[in-house]
Amino acid sequence: MAKASNKVNTTSLQQILNRQVANLNVLYVKLHNYHWYVKGEQFFSLHVKFEELYDDVTLKMDEVAERLLSIKGSPVATMKEYLELATIQEATGKEDTRGMVQSLIEDFATVSEELTEGIEVAEEAGDQPTADLFIGIRSDLEKNQWMLRSFLG
Repeated sequence: MAKASNKVNTTSLQQILNRQVANLNVLYVKLHNYHWYVKGEQFFSLHVKFEELYDDVTLKMDEVAERLLSIKGSPVATMKEYLELATIQEATGKEDTRGMVQSLIEDFATVSEELTEGIEVAEEAGDQPTADLFIGIRSDLEKNQWMLRSFLG
């Protein structure tokens, strides 16, 4: 019976990893949108910050996809799949500077909450490497939330 439970946990963990591959890819595109279209007094600081964030998201996306492959999963790899699985929304193209920052705060919070659930599932499955990966990503996202909230005052 333990094997069946472990199989369910592994399948569930693969779905959780894939959701984060999708979320990170949507964030990557959203951050590029914001990087290219930010305007106003905060242009110089946000233009650089958005680039820093999309570079970081790229690394995280690759780590999550490679972890999925290492546990014999198959990461999603098309925009259609990303948009179907992601729990965050792509940019509308109508966000002002504050709206861009607020959207990222909310997206990072959503992903952080999902990573917390993923940590629990990984630990139940005895998959410490995945739990550790999620803990590191969640820690970084929480730090970014704090910085972006501070930016908004």
